[in-house]
Amino acid sequence: MSIEGDVSRIKVKFIIENLGEAEGELVRFLAPRSIDTIVRKLPIEGRAALYKEEVYFETSLKMGEEKAKATVEQGTIAFWPMGSAICVFYGKSQPYSPVSILGKITSNLDLFKQIKSGTKIRVALATQ
Repeated sequence: MSIEGDVSRIKVKFIIENLGEAEGELVRFLAPRSIDTIVRKLPIEGRAALYKEEVYFETSLKMGEEKAKATVEQGTIAFWPMGSAICVFYGKSQPYSPVSILGKITSNLDLFKQIKSGTKIRVALATQ
C-alpha cells in the first residue's frame, strides 16, 4: 500500500537478519508528527538491543515525546525519545521510560523473541 492510500494506517515490515520478516502497521492518530518523521526516513536500519521482553534499536531520529505512555500492550511498536530508538514490545514488559506509541506488529511477533543483541533490523514500508 502506498502512502497515498489509507494514510491513517501505514503498513511496514521489519526485516530481521537471519530470522525473516514481521509485519506491522503505524497508526497515524497515535503520534502523527513522530510517524510522519519516521515514514519520511524509511527504510531505517539498526542493531538490536534487548531490554526485558522488548527489542529496540537506536536511530538518528531526534524527536520529543508525543502522547507518551508509560505502559504498553504486547505487540506495540513505539518510539523511545530518551534513546532515539524504535522499540517492539513482544512480551509483558513495560518501557524503561515513557514511549510514543506508533502502532502494532500484525504478524510474526514471535520472531522478536529470537533476536539476539546486535542483530541487524531494517524497518521499511511494506511496499519497499
